[in-house]
Amino acid sequence: MNERYDFAFARSYRLPALLFGVRPGTAVVTVTDHELRVRFGPWRLATSRDNIAGTELTEDFAWFKTAGPAHLSLADRGITFATNGDRALCVSFAEPVPGIDPTGVIRHPTATLTVADPEALQRALL
Repeated sequence: MNERYDFAFARSYRLPALLFGVRPGTAVVTVTDHELRVRFGPWRLATSRDNIAGTELTEDFAWFKTAGPAHLSLADRGITFATNGDRALCVSFAEPVPGIDPTGVIRHPTATLTVADPEALQRALL
């Protein structure tokens, strides 16, 4: 398996994302037999499929909290890769993974991904 899931860019998210190097050509989720990989402009997240503890469909995100770069939740250290405020898949990890900082010091227990087809990504990860 080597499946690609593109992010769904809402018009209102395009310019803020572009300012941080996030555009359709630099934002993608890839699922292989062994790994989940996320590229979001300069940000990267990768983990083994064995580390995926669960998934949940989510929706209705505030633009000011999600537009632009990758976002870190101060409440739970989750990372959000958002290109729209409508729908996403939240992936939880058994062991937190690096993603927001290049040193890998900050680790995330979840990642929220606003791909075009979150249900298809969910099926691929189960």
